[in-house]
Amino acid sequence: MTANGLLQIALFCAIIAAIAVPLGTYMARVFAGERTLLSPVLGPVERSIYWISGVDAKKEQHWLTYAVAMLLFHVFCFVSLYGMMRLQYYLPFNPQGMTGVREDLALNTAVSFTTNTNWQNYGGETTLSYFVQMAGLTVHNFVSAAAGIAMAIALIRGFVRRSAQTVGNFWVDLTRCTLYVLLPISIIGGLAYVWMGMPQNLHAYVDATTLEGAKQTIAQGPVASQIVIKTVGTNGGGFFNVNAAHPYENPTALSNLLTVVLEFMIGASLTMTFGRMVGNMRQGWALFGVMGILFLAGVLTSYWAESAGNPAFAPLGVDQVASATQAGGNMEGKEVRFGIVNSSLFETTTTDTSDGAVNSMHDSYTPIGGLVPIVNMQLGEVIFGGVGCGLYGMLLFAIIALFIAGLMVGRTPEYLGKKLEAREVKMAMLAMLAVPMATLLFTAIATVLPAGLAGPENAGPHGFSEILYAFVSQSNNNGSAFAGLTGNTPFYNLAGAAAMMIGRFAIAIPVLAIAGSLAAKKLVPASAGTFPTDNGLFVALLIGIIIITGGLIYFPADALGPFVEHLQMQAGSLY
Repeated sequence: MTANGLLQIALFCAIIAAIAVPLGTYMARVFAGERTLLSPVLGPVERSIYWISGVDAKKEQHWLTYAVAMLLFHVFCFVSLYGMMRLQYYLPFNPQGMTGVREDLALNTAVSFTTNTNWQNYGGETTLSYFVQMAGLTVHNFVSAAAGIAMAIALIRGFVRRSAQTVGNFWVDLTRCTLYVLLPISIIGGLAYVWMGMPQNLHAYVDATTLEGAKQTIAQGPVASQIVIKTVGTNGGGFFNVNAAHPYENPTALSNLLTVVLEFMIGASLTMTFGRMVGNMRQGWALFGVMGILFLAGVLTSYWAESAGNPAFAPLGVDQVASATQAGGNMEGKEVRFGIVNSSLFETTTTDTSDGAVNSMHDSYTPIGGLVPIVNMQLGEVIFGGVGCGLYGMLLFAIIALFIAGLMVGRTPEYLGKKLEAREVKMAMLAMLAVPMATLLFTAIATVLPAGLAGPENAGPHGFSEILYAFVSQSNNNGSAFAGLTGNTPFYNLAGAAAMMIGRFAIAIPVLAIAGSLAAKKLVPASAGTFPTDNGLFVALLIGIIIITGGLIYFPADALGPFVEHLQMQAGSLY
């Protein structure tokens, strides 16, 4: 670890902290239907969308109606994307003549982009046409992210409202999020990416001759428009197979910085949206503090582990000390353009959020460096998290934390003036247990079936880590992967699709049920026995609950993979 590297991490943290309050306040105004700077331009567009689609913007929905609308929208997204991929040979903007995508792969990919997971069992530039990349993946990157934010806003309304039967209107929240939040950021970010050297065209691939005389096909296309929303919406589905390690998808150090900032900005700002909507910004800062502490623990651990290098190389005389002439540490699988600190920062941000993009191959990290993204996802993607789902996942942990605190003192727990009773706690526990169940169940099946064991490229604990990582990633709607797993098989496509659906809907529906239950409650005045939720004690309690209830359930599985591999590396027998 170097002072320069730590300074880069500190700079990133300062940028996110500076963005959070103004963007969070702006989003609170958007979802409250208040006038904003963009209202004169986008207001007529918003009203036209409601008129065309027959939506009454003034009519709100019961939580169950909100949930049904959300589910029907996801069904439509899945069917439309599946159809595009199967029929892409007959669709326009296909200069490479891509054929239809195989049934099981199309199913997996359609579920993946519909659930905001963006797991990719294919090489984008060799599998999908420009039309599918634009009308399919890019559009789904917008709407799946907007749906996640909408559900977070519905849950916030549950805390804010008193004796109400509605939590908002899904179609209105979806439209406003897309128009006023995701689209403006994506336009500005997309233009910045093009300026930095990212392609944005509809040209055919270029055949080039290298200096050695070999032939090479250089892929291009509408890259910037997809990359910016994959990042802003914490989707992660890249245009190219190697994602943000590709020079067209991440051309410079500046584009790398912009990418990690865009990954975090909405998730971080939603904590301030929460504070603004509940009328107490300290509540938002408390959640921001929990997320920030967990983020720093992850990124510093990853940076330390990768900077330390591999002790098994010491007897071979390999120099792993950072100097003016070489990066030092473990550079396997990393882009020399970015080095260890920017690779570790990217690895941590992409798994703290549900982004899933990569600028280095996590499969090549040291065991502890590879454990960091696994743990980030196992904690439920609540460390800033995916847009929307990070906030409502954190609020679920807050409900459990206050329930446990209430048990300690023999008092009914309260949060923001709402009593947390059996219904809310049961729904929170249901959501929290569904993802570990899916992860561990599918991992266990894959480690005993021949179809599952055929996937990992490595044997032993690292091969187990590759399987575990895949299902942790998909169940938590992340989308990143250990590169050593061959996932484009019927078994992994179907099992992964099931895991992704559980990870999205087994949490979303209980969240909306909690929102409806809380909205119907009256506010309870604070008393001397009320546990404060805007101070350091609450931050410490919430961090402890996240680690204990969210992370330790996976400890036996982690012990079979990264921990055993780390001990092997220390003994010098890994390689």
